[in-house]
Amino acid sequence: SSTESTTTAQQQTQSQAPVTDEAAVASSAATTTTTAVAKKRSPSDFLKAVLGRTVNVRLNSGTDYRGILACLDGYMNIAMEQAEEYVDGQLKAKHGDCFIRGNNVMYISSQKRM
Repeated sequence: SSTESTTTAQQQTQSQAPVTDEAAVASSAATTTTTAVAKKRSPSDFLKAVLGRTVNVRLNSGTDYRGILACLDGYMNIAMEQAEEYVDGQLKAKHGDCFIRGNNVMYISSQKRM
């Protein structure tokens, strides 16, 4: 009877050890997943981050506008300040404030902060 109770106690201890290890691994995996999700950024997050910063806006025609992003809406209509127009990499005009209709926008990019 004492041998049976010792064996039963050992079995319980052994069966609990893997559960604890699995729980630690699951907890670690959940933390890793949460960290990975926290690092993902949506386009909306990007646009919020670049408001008020210098951006490059490429139009479907290939023309670039560089200036400070003042505001934009859900249609990608863009208002810029201190805007400069570049065609084939050459400065063509300085517009000051400008408005670009969203259906003309191919992409918006920004320089990394130093």
